[in-house]
Amino acid sequence: MLFDSHMRTLLDASAALVNALTDGQARGRGYLAPEGAERVGAVRAVLNADADLGREAADHLAATARTLRVVFEAVAEDRLDEAALALNTLLRESGARPQLDRVPGEPWQVHFHGADDSYAVGWSAGCATGLAMAIGGDYAGRLGVCAAPRCDRVYVDTSRNAGRQFCSTACQNRVKAAAFRARRGSEAGPPER
Repeated sequence: MLFDSHMRTLLDASAALVNALTDGQARGRGYLAPEGAERVGAVRAVLNADADLGREAADHLAATARTLRVVFEAVAEDRLDEAALALNTLLRESGARPQLDRVPGEPWQVHFHGADDSYAVGWSAGCATGLAMAIGGDYAGRLGVCAAPRCDRVYVDTSRNAGRQFCSTACQNRVKAAAFRARRGSEAGPPER
């Protein structure tokens, strides 16, 4: 695929953080991002975290998610300068820096750590770097916002043909069902008197 496994992890985490931690609409309904202990649980679920994750870290990642949403929305509307500005700010604030790391039995990988290596800052740095590399590597078109009505969840398109338009199969099916009902209604013609 286009992205190596580490880059895909960062991009998927970016989309998942945005979708879990920002208000908006999801699958045709209003969505309110969790707060407090529920936010901590949401971050743990999204990042598959075993780490001791507190409220402060979850709040930090929620702020990161709001910035990442700006990036996804700007890219989807072809405002790459705005996306780059938001990412550059996040990269600077997180102190993102590359470092070669290796898990036993695996090859060396470039990871991006934050200035203080805390859990939240590290993920913020990694997500910002992943999105920056996608945009800077001519893959901005792979970042999107769901095209379904009443849904603003984001996604990373890893399909071969770069044709993804929806955040989920559920949204794709909603749109297809609505189009089918509209066609079926127009084929029936006007009601008889």
